Amino acid sequence: MKRLFLSLAIIHALFVSATGQQPSATPNPPRQQNPSSDKDEVVRITSNLVQIDASVTDKKGKPIADLHPEDFEIFEDGKPQKITNFSYVSRGEQTTTPPVTVKPDRLGKKAVAPPPPTVVLRPENVQRTVALVVDDLGLSFESMHFVRAALRKFVDEQMQEGDLVAIIRTGAGVGALQQFTADKRLLHAAIERVKWNSNGRAGIAAFAPIEDDPLVAASMRPGADGPVATKQTSTNMEKGARQSQSDFKDDVFSVGTLGAINYIVRGLRPMPGRKAVVLLSDTMNLFDSHGEGNYRTIQALRRLTDLANRASVVIYTIDPRGLPALNFTATDNTSSIMKLDNGAVVRANSGAAMMQSMMNKTEELWKSQEGLRYLALETGGFFFTNNNDLNLGMKKALDDSRSYYLIGYRPDDSTFDKSGQRRYHNITVKVKQPDLIVRTRTGFFGISNEEATPVRRTSEEYLMAAITSPFSSGDVDLRLTSIFLDEPPLGSFMRSFIYVGGHSLTFKEEADGSYRAALDVLAMTFNDQGLAVDRRSRSQEILVPRAQYQSALENGLIFGINLPVKTPGAFQLRIAVRDSGSGRVGSANQYIEVPDLKKDRLTLSGLYLAERDPARSLVKVSTGTGETASAGDSQGDPQTGPVIRRFHTGAMLEYGYEIYNARVDKSTRLQQLQSQVRLFRDNQLVFTGKVLALKGQLDQKRMVAFGQFPLSPSLTPGDYVLQVIVTDSLAKEKNSITTQWIDFEIR
Repeated sequence: MKRLFLSLAIIHALFVSATGQQPSATPNPPRQQNPSSDKDEVVRITSNLVQIDASVTDKKGKPIADLHPEDFEIFEDGKPQKITNFSYVSRGEQTTTPPVTVKPDRLGKKAVAPPPPTVVLRPENVQRTVALVVDDLGLSFESMHFVRAALRKFVDEQMQEGDLVAIIRTGAGVGALQQFTADKRLLHAAIERVKWNSNGRAGIAAFAPIEDDPLVAASMRPGADGPVATKQTSTNMEKGARQSQSDFKDDVFSVGTLGAINYIVRGLRPMPGRKAVVLLSDTMNLFDSHGEGNYRTIQALRRLTDLANRASVVIYTIDPRGLPALNFTATDNTSSIMKLDNGAVVRANSGAAMMQSMMNKTEELWKSQEGLRYLALETGGFFFTNNNDLNLGMKKALDDSRSYYLIGYRPDDSTFDKSGQRRYHNITVKVKQPDLIVRTRTGFFGISNEEATPVRRTSEEYLMAAITSPFSSGDVDLRLTSIFLDEPPLGSFMRSFIYVGGHSLTFKEEADGSYRAALDVLAMTFNDQGLAVDRRSRSQEILVPRAQYQSALENGLIFGINLPVKTPGAFQLRIAVRDSGSGRVGSANQYIEVPDLKKDRLTLSGLYLAERDPARSLVKVSTGTGETASAGDSQGDPQTGPVIRRFHTGAMLEYGYEIYNARVDKSTRLQQLQSQVRLFRDNQLVFTGKVLALKGQLDQKRMVAFGQFPLSPSLTPGDYVLQVIVTDSLAKEKNSITTQWIDFEIR
């Protein structure tokens, strides 16, 4: 097992194919999201059908589920339309899975194991897809604190079974669009990267404090040179320049926020069903200080609205400032000099100045909320404001996405008139019954979905589109497994394996009877700031002899890639593969955290997991507890190997990992480590192993551990998670425990 595990650290070429494997069962489809089919589409905009979704509630926000087509009226540009398609969609109630706890004496009294990771959801099990978008370009330091607390509470208490969630920052790059996940561990890691952006447009506090205006003060200072009129004119000009600069900054950042949301919505478009984007932001200004519309912002809003409509995305907006206090605070300088609207210069603590300051704060609040309110209204969502309970707003948004009506009509030929500029068509839906509230999408451009779909021509465009999408693509049967390792003199790196199903490739028979296929591969690594830190691409020719052709089809291909990591942190590895023969594209992403070993904390590498093949040569190894572990070479069925990890019921599993920074006893010069394995299915603990003492290694702070455990025949086939927990009896309490986990499947 030691040779097996350390062999993962060998540096190969960028991609090394391995086709000479033993025959095995046909690989299962990868656990990733499939593109939507016609039956899954919510909003459809075609030349013969316009279908939109509408939410209907009473005044208390309770959904109304018993309406019929005759209860609705739908208008396009004010003209009534005949309803031809009608249905009601309801996903019912969901339950929140309680966290699984482990008694302290299981792992010793020093520490308790962290909560278990969640199994990756299959597409058919996804109930709600939601992107929680943190506008760090428009959140103040004060608001960011409340946002982080609300996100933690949502993940810990409100997230339900079947939820597919992403936490995304508008100020991050393309890499911030991590794969949507049901794994709370990954979401908590994303929350840790949510921080106040000092380069954004928001300051420390939610509202700018009243301060001494240096221009006004300078013009009123006794003994200042020049006539008062000249001073006042100069002051006004400088204030106007500062205001124009502020307006320009608001415009730029508002467009930046909308651009980030635009990208998120494009990534959500291939997903089936109705999706929700919850935007948390302090401000989105539509108008400048003169009351004039910011042209770029309004145009960006209109384009985003149309895109959200076509992608079946409802945008909900939340103002994290809660119920704002618009009166004076300790940050306000009430002894300063300020100029009133009528031109009078007075102290800020005068009655007239205080009244104007509070009016200015109220006006500032309304202006900052205009864009948020408009964005939600145009896409069928709502704006949640004047409430300090941010989690209540998130709950209302997700509950709202459970049920809705689908209403369709056949448009006139003029709707998609291709002559001249395509017009924006306004949609209005009304409910005939009184006291009911209907929210729906407000319009679309006269362009069909087919025309609006981007056309890609080159392989590079296809690969980049797949790798920058927040979702995995399943057109190619693709599986990615990446683990962290640290080996001198190489240092820290990610060892990754890429499995490509043989039936996903297009093989052509050559004159000599062999078979040839071609792949285009792109691999990129993004850091926690969304910046690309590594990019590698290659066109791979695959030549398979006739005798191995069937084996290649059944077993597929396994590629290896080593990506060095220069600095520790959270990374995302994204892989995209395109079959040159058919043009099909597959992609996969994996989040991986590279620890900082220089901090001298107990750390585990990634896990190696494989099914033991009785036909392989075995080596008996002592664990130091009187038990034995079996190990063999790395050849065998690729389905049961460390890349695909599909194991048989009743099989014996082998696992291995490395331990870094273990403390060494000064007298014995040995470590004092304990390990334990736990097995989970559907977030429920199904097996807990014994606490085993690991055999110490003389004066070693880097050591290899391994073992095995049987898969009971009583285990139900499906997805599982293996968690390994290691405790160090010699370390300080807060650094005495570490854990690692890996998912697999029982067939």
